[in-house]
Amino acid sequence: MSAVELEFEATLAPVLQQAIASAQAEGLPYAGSLPPVQAWELVKSGQAVLIDVRTTEERKFVGQVPDSLHVAWATGTSLNRNPRFARELAALVSKQAKPDDEHPPVVLLLCRSGKRSALAAQEAAKAGIELVFNVSEGFEGDIDDVQQRGHFNGWRFHGLPWVQD
Repeated sequence: MSAVELEFEATLAPVLQQAIASAQAEGLPYAGSLPPVQAWELVKSGQAVLIDVRTTEERKFVGQVPDSLHVAWATGTSLNRNPRFARELAALVSKQAKPDDEHPPVVLLLCRSGKRSALAAQEAAKAGIELVFNVSEGFEGDIDDVQQRGHFNGWRFHGLPWVQD
């Protein structure tokens, strides 16, 4: 990492610095992961942009974070991989960059459980999006012992803002 990159990283929120350090230690190909509560604090304070990578159908019928942006990682009920994902995400991220900011925006990717968004973060990093983070636990959380989501983790479980069509 160059001196300029190290200097910039030192200006990031401590939670992002910790996520980057953990990701480097784990050998992740993207900047890192954050739990939903920390992700929301960054979004709410204007330090990050939240991009939902679930399908349009999931967002409509399960719910979504107000004012979140959307680029589907996969489409339809069969979850066919979106071949334009990296291009669409890069275009959306470039629109979020502030004209006077010399550094790229912090991008947080959200899916149902944090698994697709981790894959999406990997693809985004490969496409050159530097500060891309996965929102672990996702919107609905992990499946519990009775095959249901939302009972012990996830965006909605933590009582974070969401709306439903």
